[in-house]
Formats: sequence, C-alpha cells, structure tokens
Amino acid sequence: MRRQIKKVIESDINPMVASHGGRIDLVDYVDKNVFIEMSGGCQGCSASTATLKQGVERILREAFGDDINEIYDVTDHDSGSNPYYD
Repeated sequence: MRRQIKKVIESDINPMVASHGGRIDLVDYVDKNVFIEMSGGCQGCSASTATLKQGVERILREAFGDDINEIYDVTDHDSGSNPYYD
C-alpha cells in the first residue's frame, strides 16, 4: 500500500504543488492512517491546510477510499525558513 500511495503522491499531487515550489512526501502508512510531510514552499505556507484538505486528502481518498482513515500532516511548519515568501 505504501508504494501505491507514494505513486499517487508523485504522479498526481507533487506536480500540482511543485508549481508553488512545494513537495509532499509519504512518511508512513499505519493502521490505514497516512502521514505526510510538506517541504519547500508548502512548509510554513498559510495555505498548507487547504492544500492538505482540498488537494492531498481529496486525491488520496478518491484513489484509495476505505483503505484510508485519516491523513496527518506531520510537518513542523514553525521551523526553518519559509522559502515560499522569501
């Protein structure tokens, strides 16, 4: 399942967020829960919650349905520089 989720992230999600300088990576898939990390322009971006709910979550739920319970963003949005707004 991890490989399938990674494939969808790479083919369907990352091209969308790359246009804003961002990237999404799968951290883990445990008990039907998906853990992702945002980087680049997505880290610290004020629209990261919208990206998660309206983009990442929507696409993964369409692709995997009941194989996913929750999708968690484990990004530390408070650390590091904010490259999107530099």
